[in-house]
Amino acid sequence: MVLLGVNDVAKSAKFYEALGWRRSPTSSDGFVKFNMDGYAISLINRTDLANDALEPTASKSGFSGVALIHMARQPEDVPRILAQAEKAGGVVVKPATRTNWGIAGYFKDPDGHLFEVDWEPVWVFDDAHNLVVDKLSGA
Repeated sequence: MVLLGVNDVAKSAKFYEALGWRRSPTSSDGFVKFNMDGYAISLINRTDLANDALEPTASKSGFSGVALIHMARQPEDVPRILAQAEKAGGVVVKPATRTNWGIAGYFKDPDGHLFEVDWEPVWVFDDAHNLVVDKLSGA
């Protein structure tokens, strides 16, 4: 999944909808998902993304407002993947942490690209290992 930190979620959502992108019915006012047939592009408030990733939000900090998300299959995969990234030369910027939704942490690759490693029970994959974006709770 690609996660874009934006200044105005509603305004950005309208922009992408005007491009013909399909807004997921499982979106909310603060987290809008676009179903891209096997993956998602999601919008969240830029400051909320920075706070979650423990990144400074000042424009001089170099925070791009973009994170790529590795969707883990099991909760125990999150700390394992973070450790694997660190061993390979990345920097863990937020360790695996319990959230209201599941468990997540962040790392930066050697070029400074921000990745979230996330496990949430609401995210599921189909038999072809594609992310099922529009799965409604209990469906």
